[in-house]
Amino acid sequence: MIDSTVIIVGGGPAGSTCAWRLKQHNIPSIILDRKAFPRKKVCAGWITPRVLNDLCLDKDEYPYPILKYRRLNYYFSGRKIPVRTRQYAIRRIEFDDWLVKRSGVDVIEHPVRRIRKEDDGFIIDDAYRCKFLVGAGGTHCPVHRTFFSQTNPRKEENLVIAMEEEFTYDYHDPDCHLWFFDNKLKGYSWYVPKGDGYLNIGIGGKFLGLKANGQSIHDHWGRFVQKLEDLSLVKNRKFKPRGCSYYIREKAKTVQAGNAFIVGDAAGLATVDMGEGIGPAVQSGILAAEAIISGKDYSVRSIGRYSAVDILLPWLRVFFRIDK
Repeated sequence: MIDSTVIIVGGGPAGSTCAWRLKQHNIPSIILDRKAFPRKKVCAGWITPRVLNDLCLDKDEYPYPILKYRRLNYYFSGRKIPVRTRQYAIRRIEFDDWLVKRSGVDVIEHPVRRIRKEDDGFIIDDAYRCKFLVGAGGTHCPVHRTFFSQTNPRKEENLVIAMEEEFTYDYHDPDCHLWFFDNKLKGYSWYVPKGDGYLNIGIGGKFLGLKANGQSIHDHWGRFVQKLEDLSLVKNRKFKPRGCSYYIREKAKTVQAGNAFIVGDAAGLATVDMGEGIGPAVQSGILAAEAIISGKDYSVRSIGRYSAVDILLPWLRVFFRIDK
């Protein structure tokens, strides 16, 4: 039996950030993840200046490319609305690997199957034991399934279905483009250039909205890639997209059950307007760690439900000359 004060199930941004903060306070933890790092993770990879601040990440010291955007191009019913901002794009295969290595804790490749509570701690697959348990395993996290599925049930109205692909491409347009509500989609599609010649494209929408319109995300994907072809953004490519699902933020969340916590997508914290998950994942990982460190209750109320604040705030700081 392997013992640790804290076991974190999932080594993505939420789990690795939690481990990093615990390590700073000399609280032992290990990470269990079903796949070894580095691993492929299809994601738009959009991060805000706040994410850099929360992680104490100096982009000049980060060993991989971070592409900076000074403008985001929004499209509503065909109308282009450029928004001045300061945002960044990373590749998750690099970002996640860097974060988990920086945490300085042991990462064990192990797919968690069974968790049971024993006395004041937890036993995982009769092989791992801990006092505190943090679920950071994404939408299908076993910690959520075991301890939160009744008190924190998933609401179908908050389920988002997405398709996306990341690939090397000699793109000619370095701007980020975001199209909202095309073809009655309750969601949006994106074109996100990244460093080293990578490009991420994708589309996501609410499952119930798709169902009500008699549509599937595959239907919208076909129209989206045709749009990219017509706009000469991506031409003559045979796409091989991957699907994923996640839950956007609800007003009230149960995120702690005794010494068990859920963070990131396991807690369904993606923003309501943009479905952005990295920022809330990082913030929740820090908050869970601080609750363990202090012995106080864990809450995600301080985590914003909308991305618009983090998009507009950098520009407002510059406009009013209050930037750092």
